[in-house]
Amino acid sequence: MTDIMPLLSHCEICPRRCGVDRLKNECGFCGTGRNPKISAYNVHRGEEPPISGSRGSGTVFFTGCNMRCVFCQNYPISQMRHGNEVTVDKLAGIMLGLQKEGVHNINFVTPTHVALQMMEAVSAARAKGLDIPVVYNSSGYESVDTLRMLEGTVDVYLPDIKYSDDRRAEKYSSTPGYWATVCAAVKEMHRQKGVLKMKGGIAVSGLLVRHLVLPRGIAGSKRVLEFIAREISKDTYVSIMAQYHPANKTGGYPELDRKITASEYSAVLGFANELGLANGWRQEM
Repeated sequence: MTDIMPLLSHCEICPRRCGVDRLKNECGFCGTGRNPKISAYNVHRGEEPPISGSRGSGTVFFTGCNMRCVFCQNYPISQMRHGNEVTVDKLAGIMLGLQKEGVHNINFVTPTHVALQMMEAVSAARAKGLDIPVVYNSSGYESVDTLRMLEGTVDVYLPDIKYSDDRRAEKYSSTPGYWATVCAAVKEMHRQKGVLKMKGGIAVSGLLVRHLVLPRGIAGSKRVLEFIAREISKDTYVSIMAQYHPANKTGGYPELDRKITASEYSAVLGFANELGLANGWRQEM
């Protein structure tokens, strides 16, 4: 297993490569030192059907984030960093407790900035009997080098491709070079795990991509879907999400200060159909 100590002493875990010494609890962009913080852990039933299933997903919400989305609906957790610090042993115990409740998987939400601590905890939990899939539920703004270290730890990758335009990604999420970064990350996820595989309708391995439709075409949805169909696989499971609503700082961005329309969402579904992306989930407007 990778020794995370040298990696945390000059942190380059995510694409920002802040270089801070997290072993001394120095904080870079994500605001997290040596130990991860979590805001909550629970049995969650609101994910895609193969993630939540009938018994729910054992969801662990990490505090902090390596993005700054102006429309983030979880900004008290991601940007205000409301949560409690946990040790690796505590996190392993949380996983085992959720497994005892009968969940289908352990679902780590926003794990990018604590990916290696997560890896430590999963290893410790597996040594004590954890035997359900691990879901890596992220924004997609990932370092390929870090993802390679996670190979063998993560069973299901669940990234969100937010934009296909770097200027918009930087304006609305403070993520320089987002498009090339997320494309490389998703390719690596697919290399590791391939297309989503299910048993009894429940995800056990593979890639499931999320895409949130934004007002006025700001997400660049057509290019996102073209990338998935042409450079990943037309068999990729894609969850096209319609639940965008103004939150956080969108009052300062008039172009984002409304929900999407039915016609905007329908247009994105049309792009998916034209490209042959038939696997996945759609929502009612």
